[in-house]
Amino acid sequence: MPRVELALPATFPFVTEIPIRISDINYGNHLGNDAVLSLAQEARVRWLAGHGWTELDIAGLGIVVTDAAVIYRSEGTYGMVLRAELAWADVRSRGCDLLYRFTDAATGREIALAKTGILFFDYRARKVAHLPAPFRAVVAG
Repeated sequence: MPRVELALPATFPFVTEIPIRISDINYGNHLGNDAVLSLAQEARVRWLAGHGWTELDIAGLGIVVTDAAVIYRSEGTYGMVLRAELAWADVRSRGCDLLYRFTDAATGREIALAKTGILFFDYRARKVAHLPAPFRAVVAG
């Protein structure tokens, strides 16, 4: 089976810093794969909050994660502060991909890459929905 690869954009419009917590460390004494997705969610929540949104309310609609991928580049350890960058790609009528790059803020060394596919969902009607106009305006430019 081929290895997972992600095509990264030239720039990441959103950047935040997130420390690796002890709960992010696995039995191998480094950043666990499940924790990378948790860190991606934290970055996503911060990005959304910067626009006045939450995962459950983007112009009245929520999002669901439809797929995810994690690629390790090097070890992340307890206490390391990660520079978490977020960008988007493959914007479609009902969703898009969010791309993440995690680097050691102190050294710039790449720790992990991740992707989450998101789909818009109307939780009241219990059905998939189209991208809300305010979200489309952010990811279209």
